[in-house]
Amino acid sequence: MAFDKLKQLGELKKMRDQAMAIQKQLREEKVEVEENGVRIVMTADQEIKVLEVDGQENRRVLDVLNKAIKRSQEVAAKKLQEMSGGLSGLLGPK
Repeated sequence: MAFDKLKQLGELKKMRDQAMAIQKQLREEKVEVEENGVRIVMTADQEIKVLEVDGQENRRVLDVLNKAIKRSQEVAAKKLQEMSGGLSGLLGPK
């Protein structure tokens, strides 16, 4: 039984490592959209890098948007954790 727990922990570490590698790739991937005088460049992990309206960058709006995105991601992560029961759901009963 202890071996099964160690095996599960090993699998969790492998999944965590894969998730971290994917996060790194998403941070490096850039998406750019330009329409009607508005240009946005963001990473695939949803961090806005550039926000321009008619060629003018607005750092204040960019900062607030990034904070809002981060908070929405935190809410989503919390909800997913509640739904899945956290790690205890993966490890089974103690």
